[in-house]
Amino acid sequence: MILLKRGWSMLQYKNILIHSLVNIGDVVLSTSAVALLKQMCPDAKITMMVKPSAAEVVYNNSIIDEVIVFKYKEKQKSWRSMWELLQDIRGRNFDLVITFDRKLRPALLTLFAGIPVRVAPDRIFDNKASWVTKFYTDIIHTSDDFLNTHQSQLFQDIIKGFFKRQGNGRPVIGTITEEHKFKAEVLLQSLPKAKKKIALCVKGTYYLKNWPQEKFVELVRELSSRYEAAFYIVGAPEDYTYAEEVITKSSVPIANFCGRTNLIDYAALMEMSDLLITIDTGGMHIAATTSVPIVGIFRCVSEKRWYPLNERSVAVTIRKQDCPQVESPENCPMKYCVEEISVAHVLNEVNRLLEK
Repeated sequence: MILLKRGWSMLQYKNILIHSLVNIGDVVLSTSAVALLKQMCPDAKITMMVKPSAAEVVYNNSIIDEVIVFKYKEKQKSWRSMWELLQDIRGRNFDLVITFDRKLRPALLTLFAGIPVRVAPDRIFDNKASWVTKFYTDIIHTSDDFLNTHQSQLFQDIIKGFFKRQGNGRPVIGTITEEHKFKAEVLLQSLPKAKKKIALCVKGTYYLKNWPQEKFVELVRELSSRYEAAFYIVGAPEDYTYAEEVITKSSVPIANFCGRTNLIDYAALMEMSDLLITIDTGGMHIAATTSVPIVGIFRCVSEKRWYPLNERSVAVTIRKQDCPQVESPENCPMKYCVEEISVAHVLNEVNRLLEK
């Protein structure tokens, strides 16, 4: 039982709202804090509010009871729809809300919905204070070693700081069903017969994270000469054309699976694969909840905060005196430092994982 004294009453948290209106990878990592919250409040009903793009991650999730999908894009939110969402939140009678995003609109919605206890971090994605926290009743300090703390731990700091208890959670995605497994098997059966199935994620939403196409092509050629392997590219529908460019440049056959899976189909696909070689994307964090070994290719600014939480994974990054570890990608003096990562460096880590 979790109790908190608030003036004249003792409040037991039975109905908790979490909003995580961020990108897919961030939502996946924030579920580690939801898992920790579930440990501390096992009898509480937990509702999570996310953007449509991340909804598949939290549907049919063992630690989340209900999901509210918030179409956060400005042009999609009329005053009427915002009023309807406010009434929906108010009608659910939440007694606690915790934010993982510090966005203005959900802060105002939960304030006007009358949720009595509203919890926010003092910093979460950058090392800066936000005036949005003025709309919350409790502000929780996250790790002092902000730049070198994994993002999942920063989310968990909010839970531990508010409840004054220790613990640890791991990311949890929606359940992989037999239907998801069947779809993954059909895709893999379309590949050439091979001893190893190697997935590639070659494109993200932030172009400066992308390792050059030519280096992916060279890496595949080297791997093909060493292993009997079949290769395929994964990604969103909008990544299809970029993936085709990589495939066109390659002398080794590569299948294009971009847009052919939903997020949980993709997780099932990873479970059945021997390796994922990926840039820093949300899909990497979904894959990390499975057993697939992962080689993640990172800019200098990100791997300590964003490496995949998978015991069979490795982060590859550039280390140069003129490319120091800094707080955000915009502060990196080299900007596109990921292009300096050599094929030999990535290949060495791939060999190490495949030969284990």
